[in-house]
Amino acid sequence: MANGKLNVLSHPLIGAELSKLRQATTTAKEFREGVEHIALILGYEASRDLEEETFGSETPVAPFTGTRIKPRIGLAPILRAGLGMTDALLKLFPSAPVYHLGLYREKISLQPVEYYSKLPQSPPVERVILLDPLVATGGTACAALTMIEDWGIAAKHVKLLCILGSELGLKHVQESYPDLEIWVAGVDPVLTADGIISPGLGDTGDRLFNTLR
Repeated sequence: MANGKLNVLSHPLIGAELSKLRQATTTAKEFREGVEHIALILGYEASRDLEEETFGSETPVAPFTGTRIKPRIGLAPILRAGLGMTDALLKLFPSAPVYHLGLYREKISLQPVEYYSKLPQSPPVERVILLDPLVATGGTACAALTMIEDWGIAAKHVKLLCILGSELGLKHVQESYPDLEIWVAGVDPVLTADGIISPGLGDTGDRLFNTLR
């Protein structure tokens, strides 16, 4: 389902995987596998409109005209939960550089705090795929987009991929960056006063890396 530049995937496989991720009984191994599976499908769908270029080569039988992706793609996972989506996107774009962005949400103000950036001085890529499994308030995604735009890549050349978002958080991101293309596997209606998506997935980073108390 598409709403402007917001694309919500509707597919039985996505629904089944997302339902498994929601369950508190799902193990860390199963959670990692589910996130990677959904991220792979998101990556396929989000890359449908990438520009192609042709080249000539030969098979063992005869010459042929092939195609390849024209723009240079970079991946930007938001630490630490974005790491859970990175391997899936590297399967699609194995030569893509990975630019880690360190952001955390301050617990009282719920505002994002930057603590790390692996963005080089100038962009050697033309498109960026931003990986953020959960968009709750949308503050962290917006902060990452500000970093990327300040780096020199406009939001219209960025695709945000996320596993789950709140209605409010996604609206915030859309209003802040109307040219941004968003791909999400599911949307929940409730965002608690503590900035937690409900029913949600819980703390994605802790569930990915088995650091729950």
